[in-house]
Amino acid sequence: MTTQTVTAARTSRTKERTGTRRFSLGKTIAWCYIGLILLVTLFPFYWMLRTALSNNLALFTDPGSLLPVHFTLGAFARVLGLATQAQAVAEGGSGASLQIGPFLLNSLIYASLSTACTVFFSTIAAYAFARLQWRGRETMFSVFLSALMVPGILTLLPNFVLIKDLGLLNSFGGMVLPTALFSAFNIFFLRQFMLGLSNEIEEAALIDGAGRVRLLFTITVPMTSGPIITLTILNFINAWNDYFWPLLVTSDNSVRPLTLALAVFKQSSPQAQPDWAGLMAATLVAALPMLVIFMIFGKRIVNSIGFTGLK
Repeated sequence: MTTQTVTAARTSRTKERTGTRRFSLGKTIAWCYIGLILLVTLFPFYWMLRTALSNNLALFTDPGSLLPVHFTLGAFARVLGLATQAQAVAEGGSGASLQIGPFLLNSLIYASLSTACTVFFSTIAAYAFARLQWRGRETMFSVFLSALMVPGILTLLPNFVLIKDLGLLNSFGGMVLPTALFSAFNIFFLRQFMLGLSNEIEEAALIDGAGRVRLLFTITVPMTSGPIITLTILNFINAWNDYFWPLLVTSDNSVRPLTLALAVFKQSSPQAQPDWAGLMAATLVAALPMLVIFMIFGKRIVNSIGFTGLK
């Protein structure tokens, strides 16, 4: 009887503590804060979608509406080049359309080349800093890390002068070259992971006669596939969303990426009033592929960053 009483008392106390923790003030404040952050983060995307689904002429009749004003898909038709000039003008557009296919292909080529070069050379450099023993390795790595403290805006002008002197303006080579051979963050990211790899497998392969190059591509790279995939995704997203550098080195639509198509679409308007619905539709089309990629691989990215010890 005494045992049952004690057990019942403990159960009652446990429920009381659980209930107290479940409805604690701190947890409520934390959830409210998280909800506020989500709202502030996601609301711009919703507003873009609301504007893109609105009639451009009707937008100014009810600018504060949270729902699309005179719902229509005409803005997406204009962006994809599927609307006639008469249809575009009737919905408040400029009559201009955007042939998104060539710009989409340019973005794919630029992002793919930039990502492939950056990840490849970063992997080789990270292996040299993590697995090879040579004089001055730590000093050189410190110099490499100092590049993380240099704002990217300071390197734009020297890079532009270099690309111009090499005659690579309006080319994919000129867009890719400044970031193709060196990325301090990528090298640091991969080096941190490679430092934790076991030495026994490499030593056994060296005894069997394997060279360093074979060792890198047959043992180290497969063991580092997770972080490499993560860096590939991150670099591809950054290159896809890049705007300022392509704007500096390109003036020909044959090589301009999709992010610059927004400016092309806006400049093609003969009217003073911007086609806000069309611009928001073009922005969504440009951002949608990267949003899908991040939603699919977001968990892998977070896990890889946590595993390498980055906070």
